[in-house]
Amino acid sequence: MDLRILIADDDLAIRQGAAELLVSIGLEVVEAEDGTAALEIVRAEFAAHRPLHLALVDVQMPGPPNPSDPSLDGGLALFDALRGAAPKLPCILWSGAASDAVAEWALRSGASAFLRKPVASRLLRETVRGVLDAHWNRAG
Repeated sequence: MDLRILIADDDLAIRQGAAELLVSIGLEVVEAEDGTAALEIVRAEFAAHRPLHLALVDVQMPGPPNPSDPSLDGGLALFDALRGAAPKLPCILWSGAASDAVAEWALRSGASAFLRKPVASRLLRETVRGVLDAHWNRAG
C-alpha cells in the first residue's frame, strides 16, 4: 500500500518544503493551499477510493466555514471538519503562532501530534513516520 498524505498550508514555501521532505522518504503527497481546498481534496480522494493516510494541517491558514462550531476557524475548522468527513484519517497539526491552549485542545480533540514551526526536518520525518506506523502499521 502506498501511503498518501495531505499537506494543507497556505505558506507555499513551507508546504513545498515539507512535501519535498516527505516525498524523499517514499510518501505520496497531495497539497492544498487552504482549508476549503483541503476538505474538497479529502472528499474527492475518498469518493474516488484513493485513500489518504495522514493530514498535516497548518493551524494559521484560511479554513472552511464551520457551521457546527463557529468559534473554530482556519486549520482548527479544517481539523474539526475532517473528524466528521474522514474520522479515521490521522491529523498532525502544526503552527508557528498557536498558543499552548490551542495545542492542548487539538491533542484532546484527537490530533495525533502537534508541532511548532519551524520544525526540524528530522522531527517532521520522525513524527510523520510514527503516526503512520501507529495508524497503519507501516512507516513511510
